[in-house]
Amino acid sequence: MSPLDRLRSIASHLTSSSLSPEPAIRSGDSHAYHHRHNFHTLSPTAFLWRAAQIEPEAIAIYHVTANSKILRRSYAEAADRARGLAYYLKKHGYKRVGILSSNTPAFLESIFGIAAAGAVSVAVNYRLKKDDITYIFDHSDVDVIIADFEYEPLLDGYREQHPEVGIIVDTDTDATEGELSGPFDDAVLEGLKYDKETGSKGWAALESQAGNEEDVMALAYTSGTTARPKGVEYTHRGCYLAAMGNVIESGLNYHTGRCRYLWTLPMFHATGWTFPWAVTAVRGTHYCLRKIDYSEIWRLLKDEKITHFNAAPTVNTLLCAAKEAAPLEQPVRVTVAASPPTAFLFEQMTNLNLHPVHVYGLTETYGPITKGYHMPEWEEIPLKEKYARMARQGHGFISSLPARVIKPEEPEGVLIDVEKNGKEIGEIIFEGNICAKGYYKDAEATKKLWASGVSHSGDLAVWHPDGAIQILDRAKDIIISGGENISSVALESMLATHPAILECGVVAVADSHWGERPKAFITIKEGETVKGEDVIDWAKHQSAISKFMVPREVELVNELPKTSTGKIKKNVLREWAKGHRDAK
Repeated sequence: MSPLDRLRSIASHLTSSSLSPEPAIRSGDSHAYHHRHNFHTLSPTAFLWRAAQIEPEAIAIYHVTANSKILRRSYAEAADRARGLAYYLKKHGYKRVGILSSNTPAFLESIFGIAAAGAVSVAVNYRLKKDDITYIFDHSDVDVIIADFEYEPLLDGYREQHPEVGIIVDTDTDATEGELSGPFDDAVLEGLKYDKETGSKGWAALESQAGNEEDVMALAYTSGTTARPKGVEYTHRGCYLAAMGNVIESGLNYHTGRCRYLWTLPMFHATGWTFPWAVTAVRGTHYCLRKIDYSEIWRLLKDEKITHFNAAPTVNTLLCAAKEAAPLEQPVRVTVAASPPTAFLFEQMTNLNLHPVHVYGLTETYGPITKGYHMPEWEEIPLKEKYARMARQGHGFISSLPARVIKPEEPEGVLIDVEKNGKEIGEIIFEGNICAKGYYKDAEATKKLWASGVSHSGDLAVWHPDGAIQILDRAKDIIISGGENISSVALESMLATHPAILECGVVAVADSHWGERPKAFITIKEGETVKGEDVIDWAKHQSAISKFMVPREVELVNELPKTSTGKIKKNVLREWAKGHRDAK
């Protein structure tokens, strides 16, 4: 049975089980014919099979392997390897599959192979503590784990507690069989052999099309910086629509030729914001990266003519500051999210021909769910105002409902929008298809997430007259000084314009007179020399920072504490401000 026949079979089943396909007489319509032949369930897993059918020889993957070989793999080859993994998982009856890896071909192929087997993928951040990794794999009930050889030791604690759970190690070489290959390659070959032994049904006997599009296909765990990580439930339908939204909003197929997408964003983070599916949908080339290396990124940007990548503001800041940085011949679309960027960063990026696509979202929204849409009239306003507007979080995605900003602390069931005046502060909420189903095995947290029937972000923002939202802070990061609310995000954006500052993070410290005052932790650019008091003096006399917002203290540090996705760990900075420098 071909995948197309499988779709027709699913539609036929839905027809026969819910609506009669026979002609029926209804009032006013003697020729009514009830059917669901125009329906198929939505799942992004079919994108890989589809790409291999359309352009089998197109390059799906480019990767410098752990044994320093350049690997190029076609869509036909990638689809075969995902198929082999799927049959291996089906043969052994695995239903929940963990992934512990950096951005490798095996990770990418596993995302498709696991779903094609009808199983659920659970990708985990390899930068977490061993205890957290053990907790996530235990909580998610995985029955097998695919692990990169470099991170296999992080599973020692889990192995002790769950000796029955197998570990499939990927050696990340250019070999697919033989001496240099590894257990992951062996599993793929075993699955391909099993498919052959059972009738060579290929993709037709796999779950490339979901039986139920509301079934969970992946669990994406939150970072868990202040509490235990929560497993966010991603459905087939949600992943499909989020991926389609990203194809459109990030312009993955706007240009002549094939999209060349560089994997700077961790695939474990919100399943790579659904870009494993989005890039595959347009038959783009995935440029996989084992680690962030700014010299290597600039090489790929220049030599391989990368067209797109996604990265947090901190990654873009360091990329712009790298010694290899130079204006590119061809424009690159850079989807920016994870923390609020500054207008100054967008100006720097644009000068290098790195054109920001500013999006905003959460793990609970499959990654991006809003976009700062570029308006033609912005070309007629002063540059600084243009970049400031680009730094807003914008409007809801095309595959979502509009984002809203509501008054906080209203009774349950009461949703009142703030004024669209760019001043009144409220909480951002979401509705629609690309909001996650809930939290795995956590009904109370799911109920809280969906209070009053909308998905709550916990982020504070204003709503501008043009309908664009703009984040100020999370509630816990607002600094209240002498009755004035100070947004740490806004103050960081202003401090970042100091010519010597590379990055900065701002938190509240106690003040006997004002209650709270801001304290800034900064890193400085290579070759620059500046003291904390110099920055304070600049803030008072040369910047546009209001007097009540001027930091009480500015401390120079070698590096700011960050999450794996580039967000500054404000909870750690608060501990540092109290003198607890061992906090991580």
